[in-house]
Amino acid sequence: MEITIREITAGDPTSDIRFDSSFTVDSMLVLSVIHRRIGYTVKQIPAYEKSYLDEETEENDDILYSDYIDNPDQIIYLAFVGNQAVGRIQLRRNWNKYAYIEDIAVDRSYRKHGIGRRLIEQAKRWAKAGGMPGIMLETQNNNVRACKFYEKCGFVLGGFDLRLYQGIHAQSDEIALFWYFVFEPQK
Repeated sequence: MEITIREITAGDPTSDIRFDSSFTVDSMLVLSVIHRRIGYTVKQIPAYEKSYLDEETEENDDILYSDYIDNPDQIIYLAFVGNQAVGRIQLRRNWNKYAYIEDIAVDRSYRKHGIGRRLIEQAKRWAKAGGMPGIMLETQNNNVRACKFYEKCGFVLGGFDLRLYQGIHAQSDEIALFWYFVFEPQK
């Protein structure tokens, strides 16, 4: 399967960029902190499907994409198989100088083909070219497959927030996890 990664441009038909980014939740990370190091075990839970698309609209997607075009502090890369968009990564320069992955998604039917890893590698190149010290992102403790993927890409847990999602659902037990990939200093 030939995968190409490219930056989104003004001429791209953004309304055509749609894919299934839903995922199965069947486990969660149970965190522990020992000597300022965050560890975890994985706890199995009853499975359910989760999708972030329920709250998005086509109009909001178009505005979002246009904000990233020709902006030196933020960018969107798309992954293609042939002419079909099958993945996306949205990045911005964060206030703490890290590159921040606002979103990364690979169409459900194209997972396990290296597309996510290629998007992460592109993010690393963008961050390095911009002189950033590394990359950070946030995900939830119930997105275990994503957490394991970030670990395989070299990210480490740097922090968590027990209350972030309670603003959306007061009884939420989701924990926001902050992952970091720090570049080695140049010698």
